Amino acid sequence: MRFEKVIGQSEVKSRLTEMVLHNRLSHALLFLGKEGTGALSLALAFAQYVMCEKVQEQSLTDACGECAACIKASANVHPDLHFSYPVIPKKSGDKPVSADYAAEWRTFIQSNTYGNVYDWLQSINAENRQGNITADECNDIIRKLNLKTFESRYKILVMWMPEFLGKEGNKLLKLIEEPPANTLFLLVAENESLVLPTILSRCQLVKIPAFDDQDIVNALLSQGTPEAQARQLAAVSEGNYRDALNHLHQSGEDWMHLTREWLNAILRNGPIALVKWIDETSKMGREKQKQFLRYFNHLLEQSVRIRVLGENSQWAMGLPTPERDFILRINKMADLSQQEAIVEELDKAAYYIERNANAKMLFHALSIKLFHILRDKARVSAW
Repeated sequence: MRFEKVIGQSEVKSRLTEMVLHNRLSHALLFLGKEGTGALSLALAFAQYVMCEKVQEQSLTDACGECAACIKASANVHPDLHFSYPVIPKKSGDKPVSADYAAEWRTFIQSNTYGNVYDWLQSINAENRQGNITADECNDIIRKLNLKTFESRYKILVMWMPEFLGKEGNKLLKLIEEPPANTLFLLVAENESLVLPTILSRCQLVKIPAFDDQDIVNALLSQGTPEAQARQLAAVSEGNYRDALNHLHQSGEDWMHLTREWLNAILRNGPIALVKWIDETSKMGREKQKQFLRYFNHLLEQSVRIRVLGENSQWAMGLPTPERDFILRINKMADLSQQEAIVEELDKAAYYIERNANAKMLFHALSIKLFHILRDKARVSAW
């Protein structure tokens, strides 16, 4: 994988390339980014960049993609590129290592580098079994990295989800602290607090921020997603590209229209319209209900931003016209304190939905709360 294939993260890419070009490459890097931020994609692209035969010769800022090393690294079959990741026993009594699932792993990262550990374990039919990076895996890593390189200047280990190491990870401490010559560790984690402190202290941290909405919009547009839908998905995914893709596969709802109908039912159309809206919404399923609440929260966040920057600001004028008009309408209906109260209630509702609350009861209660929040201070009628 080349850096150009990785969504956004231009600052991180620049920092990584400078490490190589200026000979400031640490022997152990920890790529730390929340789910869906592309930490694994960046680690794979960086591994290929380090192995590329033309990078140092021509001071390239991305792997050439053409040399023998790039071709093998992009297919994840380079003999000096090793992988470690959570696995399960194939049968009772097995002592699994990552190499047992090499073919499945290559298929997974070729098609789903923004996936999480749940996606990976389901792809190998783990069902409810917990994946682990075992003591036998640690022994296998030590054996592999003590071999001489085959083709590249560097031997590279990409360890995905070191949170699954447990105490067995202490076997690797000496190897990480005093590695063989030209050995590079690339650890990719989501939760810093679950990584062994002894390993954490031996790595240089590379923090991966969440994506901007525009990064996700651009990525979705490149897949042929209509712009309006791409913006809506980016708004509800909260910087998580995996979520955006999942929402895309489950999409089909017009959240702005649904929000407008809800506010109309609460403030203007009366109980019959509200009951009908609640009946329809309760049939959508929990994931779509959460998406809807996130989207409403996004609109409220945008309404606060437009208050600060002004409705004629460059940012505001860059919004799609329907969304901009909708946000301005919300600002006329509710002041800042009302919007803050609504956000708090929407967050509570999303929390209860995750815990299997009855959807009809929840949306009835939430509608009553919104009515009382908006009733006294609303300055214009609903749509």
